[in-house]
This record gives sequence, C-alpha cells and structure tokens, in this order.
Amino acid sequence: MSCLDELSRWHADWIAIRMVSRVLWLILLGVVGSEALASPASPNARLRMEITAYCTKGETASGEQTRRGIVAADPHVLPLGSRVRVDGLGRPHDRVYDVEDTGREVKGRELDIFMHDCQAAKQFGRRTARVQVLRVGDGPAPTKSESLGR
Repeated sequence: MSCLDELSRWHADWIAIRMVSRVLWLILLGVVGSEALASPASPNARLRMEITAYCTKGETASGEQTRRGIVAADPHVLPLGSRVRVDGLGRPHDRVYDVEDTGREVKGRELDIFMHDCQAAKQFGRRTARVQVLRVGDGPAPTKSESLGR
C-alpha cells in the first residue's frame, strides 16, 4: 500500500467521521431546539418546571385581575385558560392554579405564581416542581410580536 493510498483512506475516514458528527449535532440540536421552542403540553402531562413568583397587581393577559391561585406561563406551552396542579413546593404553594397570565420573562417550562406579598415573592426565589396539566386552555395563540418577546 502506497503512502498516497493510505492518505486517501485516512481522508475518507476523516470525512465520514465529520459527516456522522454533523448528523449527531443536528439530531442533538433538533432535540434541544424542540425543547427551546416549547411545544404545547397535553392534558394529563406531567412536567418538571421552574417556578418563580411575582407580585405585580393589576389586569392579567386574560383580562382578569391578579388574585391568589393564578400563574403566568408561556402560552406556547400552557395557553391561557389552562389549569395545572403544582407539587413539590410545600405548603401553601402545592395546589391547583389557573393560567391567566403571560410574561415576557416566562419562557418554556416556567411558571410564575402570583403572590400579594412582594417580599414573599422575592423570598420564594426559583424552585423546581412537578406540574400536572389538568386542562389545556383555549386561550388565543400568541401573535408574532408576542412570540418575539415584544
């Protein structure tokens, strides 16, 4: 076997390895990308979600006034009108919530619980919890500008 034949074989192997690695990266990006795009939850789905809290009083995205028992969610995952059960936060936060709000910072598998007390909301921090989808809402689909975070 000549040096040129060996070099050609090595080059062919190298190209094959690069192609396989690119395919694997595309597969990986496809999986990560679908998570990042936040596919809609289905009824009875059980999800692990990041939970935060907010205390801004006023009208929610659904037109309701903020109150105990509502959460903000990414409408691409949980549309307005959805109902979820949150477990793993301890009392008094383990309960059923209605998705009545959205938020510019609420993306993907995140929920933002409304609290009347701003100090309690700050102390709540960021936690991970189990969320069961009890009902998927029929809230309006986000507009293109909402999808872009504007």
